[in-house]
Amino acid sequence: MAKKVAKKTVKKVTKKAVKKVAKKAVKKVTKKPAKKVTKKTIKKTVKKAIKKVEKAVKKEFKKDVKKAKKIAKKVVKIIKKDAKKVVGRAAAKIKK
Repeated sequence: MAKKVAKKTVKKVTKKAVKKVAKKAVKKVTKKPAKKVTKKTIKKTVKKAIKKVEKAVKKEFKKDVKKAKKIAKKVVKIIKKDAKKVVGRAAAKIKK
C-alpha cells in the first residue's frame, strides 16, 4: 500500500516540479538568445526543482527519511532528463 502511495505522490510531485522547471526554463530561454541557454541555466532550474521535490517528498514521508531520500534521488533523475528536453526544445523553437 505504502509503495503505491509513494509512487503516486512521486508522480504528482515530479509532474508539478517538472512543469515548473519547464516553465522557468522556457521563460529563461525566451528572454535570452538561445545560445546563452547553457548547462548552467539547466543546472540552476534543476537545483531549484530538486529542493522543492525534496521538501514535498519529506513531507509525505516524515517517518521514513531513507525512503524519502531515495525517492527524491529518482525524482531528480527524471527532472534532469526533462529539463534538458525542455530547454532543448525551447532553444530549437527560438532558433527557427
